[in-house]
Amino acid sequence: MKTFVSFLVLLCVVTGSFAQFNLVNSGYDEQNPVISPDGKTLFVTIANHPQNIGGIKDPGDIWMSVWVGNAWSAPVHGGTVLNSRGYNGVAGLSRSGNELFLFNHYTKAGDPPTTQGISVSIKNNAGWSVPKNITIPYFRNRSEHISGQWHEDMQVFVFAAESYSTLGAEDLYVSFYLEGRWSEPTHLGNLVNTPLQEMSPSLSADGKFLFFASNGRRGTTGSFDIYMSERLDDTWKNWSIPVNLGADVNTDGRELYFRKFEDQNLALFTSTNNSDGYGDIRIYQEKLPEVQKVDTLLKIVETKREYKDTIKRVKLSGRVTNSKSGAGIPGRIIFRADSTYVASAATGGEYSITIPSTRIYTIEVESKGFINLAERLDIHTFEMATLEMNFKLQPIEVGASVNLKSVLFELGSTELLEESYPELNVVVDFLNNNPKVEIELQGHTDNRGDRVKNLLLSQQRVDKIKSYLVSKGINGKRIRGKGFGGSRPVATNDSEEARKLNRRVEFRIVKN
Repeated sequence: MKTFVSFLVLLCVVTGSFAQFNLVNSGYDEQNPVISPDGKTLFVTIANHPQNIGGIKDPGDIWMSVWVGNAWSAPVHGGTVLNSRGYNGVAGLSRSGNELFLFNHYTKAGDPPTTQGISVSIKNNAGWSVPKNITIPYFRNRSEHISGQWHEDMQVFVFAAESYSTLGAEDLYVSFYLEGRWSEPTHLGNLVNTPLQEMSPSLSADGKFLFFASNGRRGTTGSFDIYMSERLDDTWKNWSIPVNLGADVNTDGRELYFRKFEDQNLALFTSTNNSDGYGDIRIYQEKLPEVQKVDTLLKIVETKREYKDTIKRVKLSGRVTNSKSGAGIPGRIIFRADSTYVASAATGGEYSITIPSTRIYTIEVESKGFINLAERLDIHTFEMATLEMNFKLQPIEVGASVNLKSVLFELGSTELLEESYPELNVVVDFLNNNPKVEIELQGHTDNRGDRVKNLLLSQQRVDKIKSYLVSKGINGKRIRGKGFGGSRPVATNDSEEARKLNRRVEFRIVKN
């Protein structure tokens, strides 16, 4: 999903004045606020700030504010040790305040990492040390966004990710640090998680209560609301019914990153309500609502029965088939826009799903033993009630070729257009799910212009795509690349439509 924009820190305190936080919020995107155990330092991720390592395109750097007199200072950039061109944020601190746990992995050169997880930096006389990467077995996040909390006292990392067992887009997971080793992530179950998005989880000081944001629950007032649930046992899969924190926290805007600090008698969260890019500081004084403990299965049934649809929707149906035999095959069809929707194709390939009809979707179709398919569906200007979409998947075999028709470049350039990345990420998913497959990328141009320059440009574009796939964790030894210029047309070059077909990037399976 896209990095959130225009989220501003709302610091909720039982006592204190609004003016304490006037310098914290700005016209930029403040996210993920965390206060140090001594209450003297505020860490906040700011996205798209021109002083970030990656400039205005940077998805988020860590900035710091300190308590001075009776107010928080203006945030100061956290420097090049803690920040890179990727997303940087604080997952938590040790009780001593000397260990800073960070989202994502780091590389020595500041390049995009090829591994995933969290990291830790140690405080020393010079400041913070170079982060050391922490490996969590079977940690995987297909989302561009990660959020969560490292809980020092319980030695757990609760986080949101699009990973294994995910119901829709981001789901909530927990990993345990036991006897010097990290456990595989545990999915928090279907009562907390929904087919839509759950984000920014955190735990109460005693670890009994979970706070998180969701856009997949009945009664949500904005795009995301904050909910609370009580952990009922040590399996971390049994929870009380999530309770909306109500109008004192949730608004018509988007609320995220709720953290309650009992020791300091304050809570932090973010909201877009009435902000227009600027944050408002609010006081949270109400007692947290009571949790509801009822049978889990009954609650799921009731939720579905009581849900009221207020969005214009379209019913999509169709069939997923083997492109060679025409036989129906089981699989998943994933529709991604600002939210993610997933349909399952049965053994015969049939599927059906109802989704909002005012969106532009990237569609990914996947089935074991077949090459993932990427499509684009633009229905945001149509008022249709039903739509049929059928998908043909190629079996994974040497020689199979796929045209990456949505991977596009600026004219005469190696600069990828923004709409290229969803389909490239489908290729990443395919290679991750099929670790023995090796591919050859093939770049093609039309026949206009200098033949030698076209050949060079097609090779440079192939190299660009390979670099992107490697940056997402794919071993470069699995990817070959060759530019063919205009020597292999698939259509005549007599018209612009025909030339457009010839300007393409493909990949071919060379090893399975």
